[in-house]
Formats: sequence, structure tokens, C-alpha cells
Amino acid sequence: MHTDSVLALLTALQETICAALEAEDGGAVFEEDCWQSRLGSGRSRVLKNGAVFEQAGVNFSHVKGDKMPASATAHRPELAGARFEAMGVSLVIHPKNPYVPTSHANVRFFIAYPEHGQPVWWFGGGFDLTPFYPFEEDILHWHTVAADVCAPFGSDVYPRYKKWCDEYFYLKHREETRGVGGLFFDDVNDWDFETCRNFIQAVGEGYLRAYLPIVAKRKHSAYGERERSFQLYRRGRYVEFNLVWDRGTLFGLQSGGRTESILMSMPPLVRFEYRYEPEAGSDEARLNEFLQPRDWLTELA
Repeated sequence: MHTDSVLALLTALQETICAALEAEDGGAVFEEDCWQSRLGSGRSRVLKNGAVFEQAGVNFSHVKGDKMPASATAHRPELAGARFEAMGVSLVIHPKNPYVPTSHANVRFFIAYPEHGQPVWWFGGGFDLTPFYPFEEDILHWHTVAADVCAPFGSDVYPRYKKWCDEYFYLKHREETRGVGGLFFDDVNDWDFETCRNFIQAVGEGYLRAYLPIVAKRKHSAYGERERSFQLYRRGRYVEFNLVWDRGTLFGLQSGGRTESILMSMPPLVRFEYRYEPEAGSDEARLNEFLQPRDWLTELA
């Protein structure tokens, strides 16, 4: 197992993604915040008030702990109490224009060291898309790239991780998905180490191929106060998911991680409205048609 190669991959991926987002925005650059904590270190990068992106956060962290947090052992009880090491790149992009979707991506590596027995390692990650005003061609493009990323690793990979994404990013209290999905995976160690590493590299690089063409196509779309207000309202769902359901947020907080970096996924502006109902037949109401799991490649191809 070569953890240094994963570390190099992740730090290079953060550089690549930040450079690509800066180029697409054209109006702002990432501010870098290198930090140290009792658990480890990291490099948080945040772009604010750009021409395209209202806020974009791309975070790298490398932490170690003496005891696995409860959120990490809920599905691996045999590792309770084990020492651990975790590293990853996580990002959330909140565009200004309501016609440009919010997006999220994450790739991570985890090792647990049980008191008895060999170390246990696995990879996780994925990417998902959260539009406010969905375009079917954008969704088709997003899922086509996701399927292409997975194809070299087996014909069952995309269907399995697409389904997992639909199930994971589901707001049970709202009975709706957070967006139109993508890929989500965890506990990946059923290939050899090098293949697993190559897979998360493909996912990280594939995110840019999936997202940037959508941004370029929609970033100049005209919008008004109505669209902006709806965007801010729907961002509330993002807050709800990340604070109520997201395992990564829970892991970070339970392990004593750096709060500023953990919560950088929060949108800079958001609004909540009691018993909001979109006007029947409106573009805002149309979003509801996209908030349940669907076979996008079959339906939209």
C-alpha cells in the first residue's frame, strides 16, 4: 500500500480543480488557508464573489486520530476504537446564476488500524449535481460522463454507484432527492490498491469534464429577482441535507476536525420560507419532476 501516492494524487487534484474553476470564473481567485489542528493539517481554498461563482470551496485535509468516530463505525462496528488516518479532497460550488447548478465532489482515502489484525483501507467519493432550473441535455451530459468514468472499471460500476448516489443524497424528511444525482461510493477496496487509486483519480478528473461544460453553457443566462429568490430558497435544502444527513459532516465534527473547513459547503446566502409552494405550471414547479431517482441515460438519450 502506497499512501504517499494517494497524498500526491489528492494534492495535485486540488490544484487542477482550483485552476480550472478560476479559469471558468475569470473574475476571482482562490484564497488559500493552510491550517494545522491536533488531528493533522489541510489546505482550504475558497473563491468568493466571482463573476460566475458566488462561492466555491475546495478543501484538502489529512488527519489522524486515536479512535474512530461513531459516524465511521456505524456500518463497520468491528473497527470501533481503532486508530485511523483519513485524507481527501472535497468541494462544493455555489454559482451566482440560478441557471447554473450547484455541484459537489469528493474523493477520499481511509485507513483504520485495529488493535489486533492488519490495517483496513478503503476509498470513497463521487460527485452530484443540484440544479434549480433543470435542463435535460445538461443532466444527460452529466450522467454520460459519470458512466464513461466508470466504464473501464466494469459494466456494473456506474449503475451501482448511480443508485447509491440516489439513495444517499435523499432527504428523507422531504421525500425528495437533493438533485439529479451522479455517483456515490464508499468502502471501495474490492480491486487491488492501484486500481482503486486509479478509480478515484478518474472520478476527480471526470468531475471537471462533467461540470464545466454546463457552467459555460448557462453562466450568461438572463435571470431576475424571481429566479434568484427561488435559488436561495432551494439552497435551504442543501443546508438541511448537509447538517442532518451527511456522513462527512458528522465525521468531521465528531472527530474534532476543523469546523471552518467542514462547514465550507454551506451556501453564502440562503433563505427559508414557511410552507412555500411554487406556482402551478411554473418553471419553479417543474423542478419537482426531477427530484426522484430516474434512469437518466435511458430516459434522455
